[in-house]
Amino acid sequence: MTEVRNQLRFILNDQDVVLDEILATRTLLDFLRLDRRMTGSKEGCAEGDCGACTVLVGRVTSGELSYESVNACICFVGSLDATHVVTVEHLSAANGPLHPVQQAMVEHHGSQCGFCTPGIVMSLYGMWMQNADPSVNDIEVALQGNLCRCTGYSPIIKAGQSISAYGTVVADPLVSERQTIKARLEALRDGRRVELGEGKDRLIVPASADDLAEVYAANPQGTLVSGATDVGLWVTKFMRDIGPMIFIGDIAELQDIEATESALKLGAGVTYSAATAAVTERFPQLTELWMRIGGQQVRNMGTIGANIANGSPIGDTPPPLIALGASISLRKGETCREVKLEDFFIAYGKQDRQPGEFVESVTIPSLPEGEQFACYKITKRKDEDISALCGAYRLRLEAGKVAAITIAYGGMAATPKRAKAVEAALLGKAWTVSAVEAAIPVFAEDYQPLTDMRASAEYRLLAAQNLLRRFFLETTGEGERLTREVA
Repeated sequence: MTEVRNQLRFILNDQDVVLDEILATRTLLDFLRLDRRMTGSKEGCAEGDCGACTVLVGRVTSGELSYESVNACICFVGSLDATHVVTVEHLSAANGPLHPVQQAMVEHHGSQCGFCTPGIVMSLYGMWMQNADPSVNDIEVALQGNLCRCTGYSPIIKAGQSISAYGTVVADPLVSERQTIKARLEALRDGRRVELGEGKDRLIVPASADDLAEVYAANPQGTLVSGATDVGLWVTKFMRDIGPMIFIGDIAELQDIEATESALKLGAGVTYSAATAAVTERFPQLTELWMRIGGQQVRNMGTIGANIANGSPIGDTPPPLIALGASISLRKGETCREVKLEDFFIAYGKQDRQPGEFVESVTIPSLPEGEQFACYKITKRKDEDISALCGAYRLRLEAGKVAAITIAYGGMAATPKRAKAVEAALLGKAWTVSAVEAAIPVFAEDYQPLTDMRASAEYRLLAAQNLLRRFFLETTGEGERLTREVA
């Protein structure tokens, strides 16, 4: 039986915080601004899009303390047990010198109205601690999740490049005092389950994967919350009562990444950021998609398991994982079972998941030598946007003919779905432009997409067809030839 602690404990800047009551749906931003009157972090969108609320959260993972930028507006206080929350107020003392990041912003005129500036400063701070000599691309990636409506980004990027001219990383308190902070955080993590509140206001932080299995089996009506990049909006935008809330983002067993010759296995709690190196090394074709999943804050918070478990038809990871033949491990109590990812999605809002059952891991088989794979994401803007359409393609040719092909789309149906009729039309055919064009009309058998704010049904169908054409051109080298001829 796991011991229970009825207190939530974390460090806020340099102060210990101990809470014996807090609403399960209390966001970190509201806690800072309303409960603690720390108003440096701003509310711009309340949905994790603008970055004005950005703070840093430090966690001890695999024995190392690291800090990442997060959106405080959709981060719940209940997820912060045994963490170090750092806000813009902590960067410099009252009437003291500015922090190097702040000084760089001043010197390069990176702020006008100032509303977005605290979030930009915190994103640059998080980047600078990891990379004291960033390239323009490094800075642009760090700022993907930060919008500025006044200044334009050129002076902000110049500020990001010059931070080290105003101070050194090794002298920064979050670096020089890291071992002390790490020891304080390790003392807070006592191996006990955290439980506060009652009914819809109840929050539970399981101590381990086994404890989660026990808690969720006993509370199948509860809402599992990992990074909250989706669940946060259920609260801030839709005002839903979703308690009790079971926070699983810091369960160590769900953070495992296991790479073997045959497969890559990711724990359900692995964030996009944590998975980046392993995923892009094993599947370099996913590099562009991976760096377009939200902004940096969203990638630091969101998890692959949750992106699968919530069953969204426009989730970024299911189409490529379906094309790669991924499977997931589901657990209820002590019972585990494996399900092919494509079979997990049944209908809109319905997955093959029993009450009290949760996604424990996802396994992605290695791409066999000689097979070709690609994934394309279509959005209204390049960065930090939800897919209107996402297509993934996997192909094996033998003697110039299609020996195997898998085509999967998100945004085309009520669930992420394979284009099985199109696949059948191509199977066994020579991989030629005429075969592809003959298969194009068959899309209508697989999909009847909807029209919504992101795209019309007609656009989605045409885009899906054109992406297949793109895949053909890229796999045959015809795309490069056409580009040279146009040039």
